Amino acid sequence: MGTHPKGDAVILHSDVAHKTLGQWIAAHPDCLGTKVQEAFNNQLPFLFKVLSVRLALSIQAHPDKALAKKLHAQFPQHYPDDNHKPEMAIALTPFRGLCGFRPISEIVAFLRDIPEFRALIGQNAAHQLEASAADLSKDVEVRKALQQCFTCMMQRSKEEYAEQLKLLVQRVTQQVQSGEDVSYCIGDLLLTLNSQFPGDIGCFAIYFLNVVTLQPGEAMYLGANEPHAYLEGDCVECMACSDNTVRAGLTPKFIDVDTLCEMLTYTSAPAAAKLFTPSPFNGDSNALLYNPPVPDFTVIKIEVPSSVSQYCVQALDSASILLVIRGQASGQGSYEDLSLHSGSVLFISANESLTLKVDPSQSLLLFRACCLL
Repeated sequence: MGTHPKGDAVILHSDVAHKTLGQWIAAHPDCLGTKVQEAFNNQLPFLFKVLSVRLALSIQAHPDKALAKKLHAQFPQHYPDDNHKPEMAIALTPFRGLCGFRPISEIVAFLRDIPEFRALIGQNAAHQLEASAADLSKDVEVRKALQQCFTCMMQRSKEEYAEQLKLLVQRVTQQVQSGEDVSYCIGDLLLTLNSQFPGDIGCFAIYFLNVVTLQPGEAMYLGANEPHAYLEGDCVECMACSDNTVRAGLTPKFIDVDTLCEMLTYTSAPAAAKLFTPSPFNGDSNALLYNPPVPDFTVIKIEVPSSVSQYCVQALDSASILLVIRGQASGQGSYEDLSLHSGSVLFISANESLTLKVDPSQSLLLFRACCLL
């Protein structure tokens, strides 16, 4: 780690990607050593990392700024700062997660086909959601019915949901062994989650939330109060600088069911609506811009084919972090001693460009996190 004598680029980490997966690269006080923090203190309002998911990561949502301030003031031991935490995941491999509430018709179908799920919801709440499905134009009533169903399930006692999950898992396991189709209850995912978190209420969340599968380069953006969970795969993740997460299942960490049930938007939409589409970036045919509707961060994906011998990383009006996922390159001009390879992470100051000589052995894949002004 160090600063090149002729410029402001700083190598933050080496081999972080695919080796120390999950390490934050950002200006959070718990993330980096003193020298690196000093290099870009107060310049970056985001956290940036490569994340490899092998076990499901909790059913959760992130508060907006108003709720974050309230939670931090009341429970600082669980919510350590007062900032919001919008985030984005960009897939590096096929990546599966839960994101947002399903269309009401899909939830109603699960209530019809899965008696254990219906038992947890309760007949009264289930009937109200089924009735609301007949007229989705009454948005307020639909959301209230959805909230009631979700809250009824999440607030069940551990004994109640563990017993219903046991019954469902036993039945689905028998069906799998008999060669039956269990797609009606997303049986493969149910059994996987139960094997990872036996008897956990989060296993039933798959009947409320969309199962979204991203292909490499596809992304999903998770705004405030959006329920989600990461299930499996590798991604680049960027988010506002905060530790505030409200969890309610699939985790050994602190859970706050009541807060989660109260804060969610209860907006239903199909899985396809959860994909975040990038746009071209500043005339660069090798770059795509993932620009979420918050000012805290932006991510640029840069993919340079091996046939291109030289590539210029454009100057931006904010400091940025460049993460090398694939390929090798060396610096040109005043950065001729700079060597980048898979796992290298580079800090680039505002208004600084960088010319790279691309190794022709393979294409170069970079992700750049910044805060466009």
